[in-house]
Amino acid sequence: MALHLGDAAPDFAAETTEGPIQFHEWLGDSWAVLFSHPKDFTPVCTTELGYMAKIKPEFDRRNAKLLGLSVDPVDKHGLWARDIEETQGHAPNYPMIADVDFNVSKLYGMLGADVSGDPADRTAADNQTVRNVFIVGPDKKVKLILIYPMTTGRNFDEVLRVLDSLQLTAKHKVSTPVNWQQGDDVIIAGSVSDEEARETYPDGWESPRPYIRIVPQPK
Repeated sequence: MALHLGDAAPDFAAETTEGPIQFHEWLGDSWAVLFSHPKDFTPVCTTELGYMAKIKPEFDRRNAKLLGLSVDPVDKHGLWARDIEETQGHAPNYPMIADVDFNVSKLYGMLGADVSGDPADRTAADNQTVRNVFIVGPDKKVKLILIYPMTTGRNFDEVLRVLDSLQLTAKHKVSTPVNWQQGDDVIIAGSVSDEEARETYPDGWESPRPYIRIVPQPK
């Protein structure tokens, strides 16, 4: 099943390094960043998991929960966590799903429905499509999908930037322009008429073209 932006994020039950979870219940009224890995003890993923542990306070400030995933079992995740801490300086401080039955990977379109068997018999290359990032909103809908190759480490600072944009645009009728950072000017959403915009922005806006209406970021 292919997931698209705006789709309901599939609910699931899973074993994790912090005990069993039911995804939607675990999510509650928070945002979530679900990021997947093709295999434990893979070098690029080791750097990613350590970095996410380091910047977890930034996600906490944004009411966003982190949830990792790999197809290996919980006990192997625990051994990997030691390597991550020793080599990256930070051990995972968020739950890691043990997707040994490939259920979550299939639900989220990362592996085909025909995949089965013992995950120990599969290599990282067999699972190379399990390299996604999903942002899920409090409404349980998919807000972002990123897919990375195994050879390229993910930019989780960019995930934070997108999360800031998603949270801002969910609250205000604006869009964020190219390379936007927190505090930069924004664009009035195209769905807002000029008449409606004047009520919100009585001082007007910068408009290099009629369809581009630039205003300071709402507080």
